[in-house]
Amino acid sequence: MCSAADCLVRLLRDSMAQVAEFDLRFSSTSQSDSGAFKLLELPPDLCKLIEAATDDCSPNLTIKGVPDEDAVLCTADKTYTVRSVALSNSVLVVTPDSMDEDKDDQEEPLKDIAIRDQLHEVIELVPSVPRLHKLNRLLKGREYDEGREDEDPMSEDGDGITWKQSRVTYEEARVTIQASDAELDKGLRDRRVLILKGELRPIAPSHLTTILELLLTNLVSLSLLYTAAPVSTLLTALEDEHEIRRDVARQVMTWFGRISEQSSKDETWEMDADAVVREVGLGILRVHRDDPIAEKEFLSQWRKAVGDTFQERVDLALLSGNYLTSIDSLTDPPVPLLTYFPSSALPVEPGARFAELFLVRSRWKADDISPFLSDIAVDSKERDKLLLKHARAITDPEGIWYTARAKYGA
Repeated sequence: MCSAADCLVRLLRDSMAQVAEFDLRFSSTSQSDSGAFKLLELPPDLCKLIEAATDDCSPNLTIKGVPDEDAVLCTADKTYTVRSVALSNSVLVVTPDSMDEDKDDQEEPLKDIAIRDQLHEVIELVPSVPRLHKLNRLLKGREYDEGREDEDPMSEDGDGITWKQSRVTYEEARVTIQASDAELDKGLRDRRVLILKGELRPIAPSHLTTILELLLTNLVSLSLLYTAAPVSTLLTALEDEHEIRRDVARQVMTWFGRISEQSSKDETWEMDADAVVREVGLGILRVHRDDPIAEKEFLSQWRKAVGDTFQERVDLALLSGNYLTSIDSLTDPPVPLLTYFPSSALPVEPGARFAELFLVRSRWKADDISPFLSDIAVDSKERDKLLLKHARAITDPEGIWYTARAKYGA
């Protein structure tokens, strides 16, 4: 891909091949035009998107960011970091001279070109992960929990003064969060955030686990196929027997499966069994952040929670990036232990993320550390760049290990 500067030089060269000579001079508006032009280099996918635009269908491009943030450009489904790169040579922005354009005789070719501005940098757009971490701060204390569904959350400062927390709406999040609409929607689903009358309310993990276990129980007790369960039947069962709001239960079902697009009476739910089993496992593991649990005991609790129908799907691989393993060497034989350690709770800045990881463990296997980097790297190529920058690879008889490049104190 040629750079924007190279493309501009090529364009000028082609123009010069057609016209023998130009008189180049500064425009009378060059001072007022200074800084009015920017050179933007488009990545191939964004270039194709813009070239494919029509009068009836044009891409929606949005710049997002507040003064203390780096700006990003968002399409409907991707986010790009906006950064400035200095040019070794200045680039002139030129247009036909306005004096030539005003001449009555237009048969002669234009000979004068006016310099409107001088550019010393090019703006690059680099694919980026969506910056969803601000959601955690905006929605802190706004949890939707059993028994406190309609309460207005309160906050308290260091002096003991309490106040009612402000509500955060979906539209406010669209403006505030540096992510495309598609990435924001996925981020809300992954963080299990309900949208109730336009307001964002993260559901309490324990309440979510309860709803999922009730759904699994009703699928079995009502002899319903989990691949095509009647939505209205499940919603009614949860509402009548357990006072679970229909709109809440329905959103939970969309997070963990697909609801067929039919009339409301005939809608069916195709459950994502692995996603449900995974979330139930996380619900059990969350209480073991500071108190490790024996792997065998955890798996037994997990299988019991999902029931006989789905216990074959129980697999620690489903929880990748959410736990650490260790060995209790005081038992005979030694027992493997699991500790809740979610990547979502780690810093989003790469340097701080690696510092945290190497404080927990002095060395990591590639397969073990990769799940804790997936949310800060666009793809495996960028993840490998982060490993190369922040870690050092060493080889021993057990294989390749990654250790810290910098020394981190405990």
